[in-house]
Amino acid sequence: MDAKHRGAAVDIRDVTKTYGTFTALDKVSLQIEAGQFMTFLGPSGSGKTTTLNVIAGFTDLTAGEILIGERSVGNLPAHKRNVGVVFQHYALFPHMTVAGNVEYPLKLRKLPKADRARRVAAALAMVHLTDFAHRYPAELSGGQQQRVALARAMVFDPPLLLMDEPLGALDKKLREWLQLEIKRIHRELGTTFVYVTHDQEEALALSDRIAVFNKGRIEQVGSGRDLYERPETLFVGRFIGESTVLTGAHETRGDETAIKVGDQWVGIPGRPAGAGPQALLLRPERITLARPGTGAVAGTNRLPARVTEAIYLGSGVKYEVTLADGTRGIARMTLADDHFALGDPVEVAWQKHEARLLADDGSSLAAQSGEDK
Repeated sequence: MDAKHRGAAVDIRDVTKTYGTFTALDKVSLQIEAGQFMTFLGPSGSGKTTTLNVIAGFTDLTAGEILIGERSVGNLPAHKRNVGVVFQHYALFPHMTVAGNVEYPLKLRKLPKADRARRVAAALAMVHLTDFAHRYPAELSGGQQQRVALARAMVFDPPLLLMDEPLGALDKKLREWLQLEIKRIHRELGTTFVYVTHDQEEALALSDRIAVFNKGRIEQVGSGRDLYERPETLFVGRFIGESTVLTGAHETRGDETAIKVGDQWVGIPGRPAGAGPQALLLRPERITLARPGTGAVAGTNRLPARVTEAIYLGSGVKYEVTLADGTRGIARMTLADDHFALGDPVEVAWQKHEARLLADDGSSLAAQSGEDK
């Protein structure tokens, strides 16, 4: 393997994929820079895996164009695109050793034996499996098998590496360790990585940029910080991280927008986001809980609520509260803050500028009904 080679840019232009009357991708456009770690994030059926398969050549386009580097690949079969792919279920050959599995793509490309041996050794070293070269897949743990699959995808130096939920079958601790390994490998190689996941924490941990998919379209593209702190749609705000979503009648009051929650009004700087219904989105760390009448509440917006759940997290406590209108709220408090028990009445408060005003696209209904994102 040739370390520090640069990856290829990917240009997705108005890509559409239909199956009969069903539209899986609806004019998806996205530019991925060379050497970037791009993650496709979204719920099941949102189009993220279909987009990956279209790039790989496993799925034909209905319309649109895809360029890898400066080459249009829409009409090229998968094996001619020079793209590495890592799947969730490894797809290792059980009758081959670890070294044999990693060497297989090089044999297909008819590389000289000495060159194959050098590349296999480098790939196994990259994933810390040098001492496992002569073992068979059945003799490896799930994490080790996934690292073999990663080495096999990298061994021929592809300018683009595609990964479809590669850590989904692993336990949490191993998954977190392998996330760090994948990030290290990306940094060392400089290859363009495109990674599919439905795990928001995984996306935030790994990515330079994230494309959030919903119903065959891309809702927003940005860094993890951008998506978390400045979501452009309520769907993105709810899908990236936890949140409290407040909805109700709204009116403009000077330079602020006021939203009626139950029988009380709360305000936020700025004008309504569009002409339709509005929603106010709050992150858990922006909310303060205090006992009613203590005067210890920070901020100018406050609503009465009752504690319905308290979850100890080690570094702090997550509280779930229910507001007077039935809305579910979430707050994160440090261990140094006041503690509350189930059923305690509290005041939920926040600074006006720490909320986000967004058009209500219906995502708030799922939040209040407890539906899975």
